[in-house]
Amino acid sequence: MRGHTIVCGDDALGLRIIEELNNAGVSVAISQAPEDLEDAGIATADAVICADDDDALNLEIALLARQANPRARIVARLSNAVLREAMADGNGPGAILDVADLAAPSVVEALLKRTTHTISVAGVDFVVTGATARRDGSLREIFGDLAPVAVIRGESSDNPGEVIACPGRDVQVHAGDWTAMIGTADELAERGIEVAKPIPASPRARPLFVRISDAVRAFADDLNPMFYRALAVSATLLIGSTIMLRFAYQQPGMDWIDALYFSAETIATVGYGDFNFLDQPDWLRLWGVVMMFAGVATTAIVVAFVADVLLSHRISQAASKQKVRHLQRHVVVVGLGSFGIGVAAVLKAAGHDVAVIERDEDNRYLSAAAELGVPVIFGDATLRQTLEAARIGDARAVAVLTQDDVVNIETGIVVREMLGPRALPEIQRPDVPIVLRIYDRALGSAVGTRFKFEFVRSTVDLATPWFIGEAMGLDVLGTFSVGQRSFMVGAVQVQPGSELDGIRMFQLSTQTRVISIARAGSPLRLHPRRDTPLIAGDTAYLVGPYRELIATLRKGQHRQVDRLPSAHDGVG
Repeated sequence: MRGHTIVCGDDALGLRIIEELNNAGVSVAISQAPEDLEDAGIATADAVICADDDDALNLEIALLARQANPRARIVARLSNAVLREAMADGNGPGAILDVADLAAPSVVEALLKRTTHTISVAGVDFVVTGATARRDGSLREIFGDLAPVAVIRGESSDNPGEVIACPGRDVQVHAGDWTAMIGTADELAERGIEVAKPIPASPRARPLFVRISDAVRAFADDLNPMFYRALAVSATLLIGSTIMLRFAYQQPGMDWIDALYFSAETIATVGYGDFNFLDQPDWLRLWGVVMMFAGVATTAIVVAFVADVLLSHRISQAASKQKVRHLQRHVVVVGLGSFGIGVAAVLKAAGHDVAVIERDEDNRYLSAAAELGVPVIFGDATLRQTLEAARIGDARAVAVLTQDDVVNIETGIVVREMLGPRALPEIQRPDVPIVLRIYDRALGSAVGTRFKFEFVRSTVDLATPWFIGEAMGLDVLGTFSVGQRSFMVGAVQVQPGSELDGIRMFQLSTQTRVISIARAGSPLRLHPRRDTPLIAGDTAYLVGPYRELIATLRKGQHRQVDRLPSAHDGVG
């Protein structure tokens, strides 16, 4: 066997990669152990994909494959950041990828209800964003020459929720249909479509008054309720003593400031130097005794409560069990794996508060959460008490990202029940985005349809195009989701004699769209017309569902098979 691809991985990602490679007509050999590499034909393989969920196995196979075949493209999945950086340095052809890094942006966009994606193409920033049709008409009539990527049918349609990929500009839409389009920011602005600002890539400092307010609120929430009673008794004692001394103290008399000062030093038992009760009436001297005993008792109680809060807070921080009772409009992330911490990092960089729910108190990512300043609640997220401890009622969004699909589905249902129509009127918040991580695409689609979850993200669906693209030597520029479908932006080099050499735009797959063409000696051509031909040497940048796009990208590499001459060609 020659020119084939070796795949390591028997989980959902590995099986999907094998399926997609077979669909694309690529010869596949399977190797689930280092000793299988030779039998799989490593010496003549074009690429090796290490997609198992075991970092150690992927690392070993990747190293041995590179040693056995220096020219092969090695694409390895590594969640360990240290190993990933070390392997990426001098890896040669191929790439070192992390599923969490590839899928996290899509989850964050869903949590923040963002429908804008910015992808750089040949130095030009293209923006994918959406708008709702306000009237019936064709896409051309409503949005002009903007390139439509997808249409999601609205409630007034015969098939609400249907996703049409890369529709033609003459497709009819109805009021309420949502259309995703791609173009430069200026092109979108000309059509009156607002483009959201990109998510910041570095942490954003919170205003000083917000930090002070949060600290005061957190301190107040941590205080024992009895503290306020003790404080009220101390204040009453101080005010009553001030009034009494102002009018009863003789030889000499006192003004209000003197009375307040003498009351405070008596209650705190730090006097006497300037004022005393020596020459005062007996009843006032007895009052001084009462003030001293009462002051010592109430002051000790107040100080004890404050010390308890300070000590408890310090212990809580040291154990990475910070409380979240002061958070509002935060994002709750369920599951502190590589995916969860990746999503939390992106959200924190964008300036959003995050709280994490995790079962394992020995989780390896606790130190990373502490560095981000993310509080962790330990418990079972399928229980209402745990979700309430994370202040689910005040959250702006919830991401359920554990590695167990069943746990994610159950947690999502419980969260929706707590915030949906069945909840108490004062805590109903049905508009809160709930993003579920479902590993398998088919299950994710079924869950979204059956349980009416709008945001279901399959890590397999989001990561597969990157692994296949890197293994095939293709340039994947970005992936994004529209509804429950995954789309990809990629570049293809048109090789001489390939299936794309000489083809015109309208002859391409109806579910792909060419957004620009780079041709030697010419400026980048944006939104080429339907009759524009591709010629050898062009780099075509396309957008579409990743299956169709990968098939199109493959055509740019494959040479056409010369047909045998026939009598009709005039050959005897």
